Formats: sequence, structure tokens, C-alpha cells
Amino acid sequence: MTPITMVEGRRIALSNLDKVLYPETGFTKGEVLHYYATVADFLLPHIHNRPVSFLRYPDGPDGQLFFTKNPPPGTPAWVTTTPVPRSDEPSAEQVVVADLPSLMWAANLVVEFHTPQWPAGSPAVADRLIIDLDPGPPATVVECCAVALWLRDRLAADGLHAYAKTSGSKGMHLAVPLEPTASAHVSAYAKLLAQEAERELPDLVVHRMAKALRPGKVFVDHSQNAAAKTTAAPYTLRARARPTVSAPVSWEEVEACRTPDGLVFLADDIAPRLARDGDLFGPLTDPDLAGSLPGGRR
Repeated sequence: MTPITMVEGRRIALSNLDKVLYPETGFTKGEVLHYYATVADFLLPHIHNRPVSFLRYPDGPDGQLFFTKNPPPGTPAWVTTTPVPRSDEPSAEQVVVADLPSLMWAANLVVEFHTPQWPAGSPAVADRLIIDLDPGPPATVVECCAVALWLRDRLAADGLHAYAKTSGSKGMHLAVPLEPTASAHVSAYAKLLAQEAERELPDLVVHRMAKALRPGKVFVDHSQNAAAKTTAAPYTLRARARPTVSAPVSWEEVEACRTPDGLVFLADDIAPRLARDGDLFGPLTDPDLAGSLPGGRR
């Protein structure tokens, strides 16, 4: 029998709570749901009013993974959706995770949460800039940290404040809160930044995706600023061998990182971090802290 739980007045059917989703650690689906309930107050502001894409992994990271932007079959009527433009579907809808019941319904599907850099109702008008730092082996997150520090200082020279989080995989994400700016302008600026990083750090950085260029270097991926692209949300679990989280980190932690495991955070690590540090990505949700790109909003 599928248990039914009430979350803020909404009936949600939860299934397979004892199912092990992360065999390496024994982390179960019930623990996934508990994790999201625990971090909801910190996760929800970062996906608030944004169309959400799901990477679903119902049988764990070793099972089938599938990426979906459409509301899944059986989406309750009370789950908010928003129209989004797509080249292939002029009237497509996507889920907006607006509250705790929506979050727990989505978490029961076993998903990573991914969002674009723009809010619902303002497609292709970004309010954040994202840089994805992806290490090519044998480079690790240690090299990503060195690149992140250079980018932090370079962005600061343009009056922009960057915040760092782990990707939950091998790399890091940098995020910059922006005044609403055309995605095309943000993309162009991010590409120039990546090219400059490669010129300044030629032994460490590559700005093109070609795999032949990437061994031992950090790929500074600027492409996630394109309006059609999405990025793993802060505090989302990832479909990896262990229940790793895309976790905000302090610049002091970035500066101190010396080993590949130095910035790996599992689900059980997050509540103590939040109790100690609060939401290190909080400034991204404060419009008073939004910066302006050189050349304005365009």
C-alpha cells in the first residue's frame, strides 16, 4: 500500500521509501525525501518562480536517467506550471516548484532540480550569470578552485560579486546576481570572461568544449547562460555514486581546498552547514545586491 502524507494540506502519495537509491552508502528514497524536507526553506527561494527541469533517476544513479522539461504524467492539478518558449513547442509548460508540497511531490519522483538563469514570465531575461568549472582529469576541484579565485577577482573588477558552490559532481559553479539583463548579453560577457581566463591562465584553463583540449585543465563553461540552458540548483541532490549535493561554499573554503575530496558534501552534511553558516547563496535572492554588466542590460 502506498503511504499518503499530508503536506500543508496537500495529499501526496509517497512510494518505495525503503528503496536504496545510492548503493555505495545505502541512502534510501525515504532519506532523500527527508533531506529535501530538511533543506526546503533554503532550496525553495533559489527555484522560486523558475521553470524547473527534472533529471529523473528513479532506480538510482546506476539505473536509467532521463531529463524532462514537461510536467510528468500524473502531475497534480495544484502544482503550478508556467508557459515557456521552445523552438519545437510554442505553447510548452513547465513545473514551478512554488511550495513545500510541490517540492515533496517532485522529490518523490527522484529528481535533480535544474533551472534556467531567468524567472517565469521573463524568458531570456537573466537575473544571474553562471560559470561552470569542469575539470578534465587529472585536474580536480583543486584546480577549479584556483580558476574560481581568479574569476572572482576578475568579476569584482567589473563590480560584480561572485558566489561559489560545488556542482555535486567533479567541479564548481560560480553565480553572480544581476539586474535583469538579456540572456544574449550575459552569454557574450561570460564567453569573453572565459576567453580572458584562458589567456591569463593558459596552463590551467580552456574555454572550448573539445575534449582533446581538456585533459589536466579546467573547462570554463560559459554556455549555461544561454536562455535555453539550465543549471543544477543550489542544494539539489545529484545522481552520483554517493548522495552528493550541489552545496554553496565560502570563499575561505575555496581558498583552503587542497584535495579532491576537500569540497565534497553529502546530504547529511548540509543541515549542520546551514545551521552554522546559513545560506551562503542567500545574496543571489536579494535584488538589492544585483550587479550590472559592463555595457548595461541591452
